[in-house]
This record gives sequence, C-alpha cells and structure tokens, in this order.
Amino acid sequence: MSAGDGRFDAAVTGIGMVTPAGVGTAASWERIKAGDGTAAQPVPALAGIPADFGCWIPDFDPAAVVGKRKAWRLDRSSQFAVAAAAEALADAGLDPAGWDGARVGVVLGSGIGGAASWEKQHHVLLGQGSEKVSAMLIPMLAINMSAGYIAMEFGARGPNFVTATACASGATAVGTARELLRSGRCDVVITGGTEACLIPSIISGFQQMGALSSRRGDPKAASRPFDVDRDGFVPAEGAAVLILERPESARARGARIRAHISGYGASADAYSATAPEPSGAGAELALRAALDDAAADPHAVDHVNAHGTSTPLNDLMEARLIRRVLGDGPAVTSVKGVTGHSLGAAGAIEIAVAALTVEHGLIPPTANLDSQDPEIELDVVAKAARPADVEVAVSHSFGFGGQNAVVVLTRA
Repeated sequence: MSAGDGRFDAAVTGIGMVTPAGVGTAASWERIKAGDGTAAQPVPALAGIPADFGCWIPDFDPAAVVGKRKAWRLDRSSQFAVAAAAEALADAGLDPAGWDGARVGVVLGSGIGGAASWEKQHHVLLGQGSEKVSAMLIPMLAINMSAGYIAMEFGARGPNFVTATACASGATAVGTARELLRSGRCDVVITGGTEACLIPSIISGFQQMGALSSRRGDPKAASRPFDVDRDGFVPAEGAAVLILERPESARARGARIRAHISGYGASADAYSATAPEPSGAGAELALRAALDDAAADPHAVDHVNAHGTSTPLNDLMEARLIRRVLGDGPAVTSVKGVTGHSLGAAGAIEIAVAALTVEHGLIPPTANLDSQDPEIELDVVAKAARPADVEVAVSHSFGFGGQNAVVVLTRA
C-alpha cells in the first residue's frame, strides 16, 4: 500500500538470479559481495573474433530447470528467465497452483531477445537451405517470448510484455511492474530482465563501435568501473527476476519482505544513439523523477548502485550526475566489476543486488578498482564489502538511444 508520506511501496518478496557470478541468488550474492574480479573468460562461441571473451555462464543447465524436452524449444535468454522466475517464486513462498493467475502479471526487460537462435538458424539457412531452418525459430527469437514462457510455465494470465530500452530494459521493467500494482490491475508481478547474446555478430558490432575493453590478456581485470585505466565494458549474459506485491498482502500471508521499490523515473537524452549526454542532463531527469516519486530527499540517499559500465564516457557522466544531485554522501558501487555488462538484464540484476544490500546492510565493492579516476569525486566502495545502514538506495540504468531508468529502493 502507500507509505504514510503518499508514496507507493512495492514489496520485493522474492529474488531469483542466473548470473556470471553464480547460478542462483545465494551464489551470485556471495561472489558479488566478495568483489574478487570479473567473471570474464574466453567464450567458445566467440572463438575466432578479436573480442573473444566475456562473462558467460558455463555451468547453467536448462534441462534441470524446465526439462530436456522443453529446454530445446527455448532460446537461452528464455531459459535464464524461466530459471530465475522459478527461484524467485520459491523464495517468495508463492505456489502458482493456488493463485488467481488473472491477477498475476509478467514484465521482463530484454535489449536484444533471442539473437543467438537467430544467428544459429541463419547459418543453417546459408549452409543447408531454407527447408532445414527450425520451425521454432520465430518463438525462439521474438523478444516477447521470455515473458510469454514465464506465463506458460506458471499460469500467470495477467498483463504480459517485455520492455526494450537497451541497457535500461531491466530497470524499466521493474518500474513498470510497480505501476501495475499501483493501478490495482495486478496483485503479484513477476519482473526483471534477461539477456543471452554472446554471439559473434552482436559482440563484433560492439567491438566495431569501440565500446568493449581490449584487455584480452587479462579478462578478469578488464571490467574496472571508475578506475583511471578503464577502457570499455565486458559483455555478459544473465537474468534476474523479482516478485513484487503490495506490502499489506505480503504481510498478510507472512512473507519476508527484502526491500521496497519506492520510486521510479524514466527519461530520454535525445542526444546520441550510442553516447551519453555529457552533462547527464537527461539522466538527471530520471533520477529526480524517481526521488520525487519516492518522496525522498536527494541527500537522504545512502547508497547508489551505479550503472558503472567501465567505459570512459559513462562513468564520468554518471559520477558528475551523482555528485551534482546527491552530493558526496552516498556510498557508490558497480557490480559490473564482477558480472560484466549483461545489457538488457543488467538493470534487473543490479536492482536485485540493491535489494539485498538494503536487506543485509552490506554494500558490495567495485571489483578491479585499483586507482580511482581523479575526476570521479565519489565515495566508491572498493577492495572489500562495507557494512552500512542503508535506508534509501538508488539504482541507475542507462541505455543506447539515450534511455534512462532509475529505481529507488527503501528498507522494509
């Protein structure tokens, strides 16, 4: 329900994660809070191209989640989404067999969708002809299918769609899911983001635009947000799913509330297809809108889970934005030092980590931050996790096309 000051809180009652830091929320959280370096390594699917490393998840077994007969019909991005949703629902203590599915919505974010399936079948087309192209290609590649398969798996018959705002997609999904609760349309919303596109065509495109780190000789140290020697992001795959409910409904059934989603803001830079607006003016609109929505004073923010991509332009813009709007008080971190940049899933993964940070009072360190850029005048947590009393946290997500999404989390 609404908080006393008029804001609307959505309770986070469940979290599921499939990330390069680990399969499952507990494994991901342990490695992220340890901050022992990027989970980057050579990716077999990228062999033969210059940008041949990334943060992938070699130990993910889709058959263990959805069964062998079903797994082959799902693109890897949908497999991640269903696995994370299953964990999140179990964490929330919700049994789909007993709910009114018409009151359960699904809002997932994805930047690219089933690109891996598309690329694979394109090779089949060129090498073997059109008759050999899979009949499942369209439901594999369509960007909406990650949400669709979650609905099929768990009987969620309410609103069902995917948000596509590039690297802000996961955060856009969480903010939109909260609105479905606020409007009264849903009682439960399964939300988050997923991405699985560590494939030659996509990664070569990023490489050609100069967005990726070139540290092939030391992949583990390649993603280094806010470091003076950062040279680009490390691509990744993964998913995170959160279960959102109204706090009074969650309390009535005795559910644990990990944190609240208390504010959401979105904006556009209207500046460049690939570069952030240097002053951060567009991102500032989203940040201030989220703070207003949460009825939160900017100087009350204790922690920022930054977009922190490890690119020279983004990190500097974001640092200036934080200092200008929030001052020098918040402790800042970027989990991309461990997980790399999972594009449309990144915002959801980072909101999940921010919720765990609020719940446990522990801010993970920014991995690989050896020498902070002197132009970045922030309190960036590095080297070791920092215990902290986090009442209000902010999670930033910014994407190509100038897409900005900001979520405010508060302690339950």
